[in-house]
Amino acid sequence: MAISAQLPWLLTVMLVSVRLGVVVILTPVFSLIGLPVKIRLLFVLALSALLVSGMESGLAVIDSPASLAIAAAHELLIGGLLAFGLFAGFATFQFAGRIMDIQLGFGVAGLIDPTTRSAAPLLGTILNMTAVLTFFVIGGHRLLLKGLAFSLQQMPPGAPLKGIPLDQVLAQFGAMFVFAALLAAPVMTVVLLVDIAMSVMSRTMPQMNVFIIGLPLKILVGLIVLAISLGFLGPAFSLVFSGIFTSWQALLTH
Repeated sequence: MAISAQLPWLLTVMLVSVRLGVVVILTPVFSLIGLPVKIRLLFVLALSALLVSGMESGLAVIDSPASLAIAAAHELLIGGLLAFGLFAGFATFQFAGRIMDIQLGFGVAGLIDPTTRSAAPLLGTILNMTAVLTFFVIGGHRLLLKGLAFSLQQMPPGAPLKGIPLDQVLAQFGAMFVFAALLAAPVMTVVLLVDIAMSVMSRTMPQMNVFIIGLPLKILVGLIVLAISLGFLGPAFSLVFSGIFTSWQALLTH
């Protein structure tokens, strides 16, 4: 039985909600807020209805249940690719925190992330919360809505997916490591200098217990440098956020 020659408005909203639902549920931008699942679903449906009402491009034609299932699968895949872009961007801060945790001796410690029920790095959690706060302060949520609207313009709901740009996915995955090293560079550099100084002291004063002195010293110096460097990491945060939407544009216009 044919569904319709023209995709109905309600069916379009449901397809768009599949795409947006993956982005909203799987990314740390909304999961860190701790909204209940029902509130997220209502938010996704309301946002989908607003975006569909403002769409200018034509809707794809779906004439059978099989084509509807294929269209839903395409929307799920597109949403997953967009969610990966956001997830990789914010994973930069988690990875940078993990690097600093290992350098400062916090690698044996950790926190329990209440959203994922998994262990999270100490400094990585702090950086991630700071990144989410900065994201909303600089208006990243408005860019996020514009990016979702742009995805509907470039790939209308129900339209077949042309292909998966694996090169863009791999490039964004590699950029995560580069940006993480950039964020952790001040602390890593100072801790390395402290290690060198403690190594020299262990040679000149072998009776001194370098481990007992060096560990709290590295923690103190590392936290001070991190606190100072946070005031100068605004451009680095903006670079990470702009990289997210740049990858979205490359993904949707490939």
